Amino acid sequence: MKFIDEAFITVSSGKGGKGCVSFRREKYIPKGGPNGGDGGKGGDVIFKTSSDKKTLYQFRFKKEFKAENGQHGGSGLKTGASGKNIIIEVPPGTIISDKSSSEIIKELLDKNQTFTIAKGGRGGKGNKHFASSTNRSPKFAQDGEPQETFTLKLELKLLSDIGLIGLPNAGKSTLLSVVSAKKPKIADYPFTTLTPNLGVVKTKYAEPFVMADIPGLIEGAHKGAGLGLQFLKHIEKTKILIHLIDASAIDPDNPKKNYDIVNRELKDYKADLHKKPQITVISKTDIKGCEHGIQKLKETLNPVEIIEISSHTKKNIDLLCNKIASELSKTETEDGRTETG
Repeated sequence: MKFIDEAFITVSSGKGGKGCVSFRREKYIPKGGPNGGDGGKGGDVIFKTSSDKKTLYQFRFKKEFKAENGQHGGSGLKTGASGKNIIIEVPPGTIISDKSSSEIIKELLDKNQTFTIAKGGRGGKGNKHFASSTNRSPKFAQDGEPQETFTLKLELKLLSDIGLIGLPNAGKSTLLSVVSAKKPKIADYPFTTLTPNLGVVKTKYAEPFVMADIPGLIEGAHKGAGLGLQFLKHIEKTKILIHLIDASAIDPDNPKKNYDIVNRELKDYKADLHKKPQITVISKTDIKGCEHGIQKLKETLNPVEIIEISSHTKKNIDLLCNKIASELSKTETEDGRTETG
C-alpha cells in the first residue's frame, strides 16, 4: 500500500567569509605588521530524518533553503564567525536525487540519520598568513570559498498510517475525498474502489498523515471472496483503522450485524488483526430516517466511543481528523517506548 510522494527543492550552503587586510596601528609601534584575521566558514546544509515527519508536505510551501554565510575576518587577527548550519528534517525512507540527472545521492532510511548535502565554503585567510621575509606588508587576503548549490528531487514511498474499513458503500471513498486532495471514483454500487486509494490528510495542530481507502470487505473476504485477501494484507500494515458504518444500512433489530461482519473477517484472516486500534464512525448521518438505527447501534456498542459524521455536510469531520491525529500520536509514543525500553 504505497504511493510516491515527491518534492523539488534548491539548497545552498553559506559562502566563506573574506580574509581581512589590516595592519597594526598602535602607538609607539611605527612599523606594525599585518594582523588581518581569517574569514569564518559558511554554514552547511544537513538533512536529518525525523520520525515526527511522515510526508513531504512541508516542501509544498518552502522550496529554497540556504545556510548562513561566514562573517568576514577583522583586524587584530579576529576570525569571522562561522555561518549557522541549516537542518532540513525529512521522514525516514526519503531518497535524495539530483534533479537534472536523476542520480541518487543518498537514501535516508534510518531514524535520526544525518547527511550533509552542501558544505559551507571555507573562510579566506587574512593577510597575516602571507607575510614573508620578502613581503612584510602584504596588502591582500583570500576571498572565502563559494557556496555549493544543488537542485534536488526528494522522493518518499508512503505507507498509510490510517486504513478506512467497512462494507461496500460505507462512505470510505467520499470521506477520503473530503479530508484530502485525493479524488477517488465514487458511485452507488458495490466495489467502487478496486484498488486502495491513498491521500495525505492535513490537520490544524498535527503533522499530516496518510489515509488509505481500503476496498469494502464482505463475508468470506478472508477466503478470497469479493476483492479478496490482497486488501486484508493492506490493512495489516496500517497503524489505526477507521471502521465506517453506513447509517442507512443499520438494522434496528440487529444493529451490530455489519459491524460484526467486518471485525469477524479481520479476526478470521489473522487472529489479532481485529485488535488493531479502531475508531468507530457512523457515516451518512445526514440521511433522514436513520436516527433510530444509530441510537440502537450506540446502545449496543456502549461503551465503545462512536463518532457520527456526514461527509456531505462536513459534520464532525474536523473532530474525526483531530481524533485520528491524537490516536496516531499515542501509537507512535508506544512504539518509541517499545524500541527504547
